[in-house]
Amino acid sequence: MLRRLPIESTGPLTMFAAARLAIPVAGLATVVVLGFPYQGRAAAVLGLVALPWTLFVFFLARRRPDAALSPAIAVGDFAVLVVLEVVEPELLGAVRIVALFLIACHAHFQGERRGLTVAAIAAAALVIATQLRGDEIVSGSVLALYEIVFVVTSLGTALVVGTLRTAESASRLRARRLSRRTLQAENEVRRKVAESIHDGPVQELIGLDMILTTARGAAADGRTREAEQLIEEARELAARNIDALRDEIVDLGPYAFQELSFSAAIENCMPVWKRRYGFEVMATIERIDLPSDVAGDLFRITQEAVANAGRHSGAEAVSISVRTVGPEVELRVTDNGHGFDSADPLGASEPGHLGLASMRERAELMDGRLELVTSELGTKVVVRVPLPAQPAARPVRPPRAGERSSSAPAAAD
Repeated sequence: MLRRLPIESTGPLTMFAAARLAIPVAGLATVVVLGFPYQGRAAAVLGLVALPWTLFVFFLARRRPDAALSPAIAVGDFAVLVVLEVVEPELLGAVRIVALFLIACHAHFQGERRGLTVAAIAAAALVIATQLRGDEIVSGSVLALYEIVFVVTSLGTALVVGTLRTAESASRLRARRLSRRTLQAENEVRRKVAESIHDGPVQELIGLDMILTTARGAAADGRTREAEQLIEEARELAARNIDALRDEIVDLGPYAFQELSFSAAIENCMPVWKRRYGFEVMATIERIDLPSDVAGDLFRITQEAVANAGRHSGAEAVSISVRTVGPEVELRVTDNGHGFDSADPLGASEPGHLGLASMRERAELMDGRLELVTSELGTKVVVRVPLPAQPAARPVRPPRAGERSSSAPAAAD
């Protein structure tokens, strides 16, 4: 489908219109300085056709940018070039240079498919116009060579520029969708946390307050046995809420473990993951001094990989490994579940793959890369990020004879 790509700013469109206006202005000034060559035919076309047309497009781009992106504008541009080439065949080279400029610009604004269509129509129109008019300057095999090179160059320019523009627009649209779904997921997490705290710990704490109040009354009345039973019930209630709040803390991610190392945070989460998902979790973590932001992102990726194994794969065991491999830190999360149905889960854009997309984004933000291997035997998530450089320690030179050490306190005068 030949759909025009969306634009986020009208600035480049206005700049294109200004550059397009500058071409006939510069051409008209040149023919005036040269004394109106070609019997004034070129000056007539530039002044009476090209200049009014480009002025119209310039003001249209400033006032109605969407209208300036219409394919009819591209048709008008190349119609002016056809008229100029038919009126004055000696301007063949200049016309073709301007045509390539317009083809590249239109391919950028229109995208791959529309840009290629515009280039094909423009090249065909100019070649046909030359053949119908005839060319006294270039003819025969030389003209055929020029035309073939022009057509191939036009189509290649439109294809390359349009493909780059389409890929850029697709990446921006994917980033927007990912950001939108991330915000929605964040709001959903906030809602669930608020509901779970209100319906769980808050209500339980109200009950705990009532139990302790009753226990205090029983103890004041000398009903020691009843008071002990109530206190034991209160202790069990408090322990149950501690487990529930720990589960909520795990969902909040690394922000709850700012005072802990990556390995300590994983160790704290392992019993929660085992209780929540019902599988064994094993971890082998090398002692690595990681910056807090890198540790936080690696933790988030680990959390998402474990959650995917628990929710979707039916795994019975998950293993987590963190080690240094040359100049990189490698995180490896492996499960023995049934894997993903999609052949390329990292390339999918369905909402169900939001977690995978966020994992890849986090890895790329750390200048790293994420690899995912999945089959009916399980899934392996491997993340490799550059190992943060450690500041080199300066060697300490022992003090020479008669020289006071810099670490020793200075004697009072």
